[in-house]
Amino acid sequence: MTNKVRVLLAEDHTIVRQGVRRLVEEESIEVVGEVDNGQDAITRAMELSPDVVIMDISMPIMRGIEATTRIKKDVPGTKVIILTIHDEENYLFGALDAGADGYVVKGEDIKILLEAIETVMAGETYLSPEVPVDAIEKYEKHKKSGKPTDEFSRLTLREREILQLIAEGYTSKQIGEKKFISVKTVENHRANIMNKLDIHETAGLVRYAIQIGLVDLDMER
Repeated sequence: MTNKVRVLLAEDHTIVRQGVRRLVEEESIEVVGEVDNGQDAITRAMELSPDVVIMDISMPIMRGIEATTRIKKDVPGTKVIILTIHDEENYLFGALDAGADGYVVKGEDIKILLEAIETVMAGETYLSPEVPVDAIEKYEKHKKSGKPTDEFSRLTLREREILQLIAEGYTSKQIGEKKFISVKTVENHRANIMNKLDIHETAGLVRYAIQIGLVDLDMER
């Protein structure tokens, strides 16, 4: 790459984030910032307008997929590459629905990530070699059908954010403070989430969030 690409890293595991930084900087890519959650990824992307955000999926406060949706809307010139351990189709479809420009599975050689950066900077979509070859065909059929992939797809972006915070153990008051909304609004969102998912108690919401990978069992607040 002849022009220096400006990259923001969004990854909650420090050792992984530092490792990616070292590897890309060896290729004359400038890392302009690092964050460890999706909410901060949005804030820093709006402040820095990086060329590329390298985004993990499973992060506290807000997942990478929801953060990608916001960044693609609020900083449209920025490309987003999802870098994740997940190679399942539902994660890929969620990332593509969010507007991600690239999808790379962790464990790949650094050359794959560099190839992904170069590809998205050229205006094309990049998918990891680990992604099944028929994944795009399945995704296009899914889009044409107009049907949600699962119950989670029925939730609005705000409801997804609230569900994650509920599952991470935050109270309605704490969620309201984080999202700058009233407790009543949080409770309304909680009720809507329960109705859409047909889950009517908090413990069930937590189990559901863990089951779909919205939060990790070992994720610390």
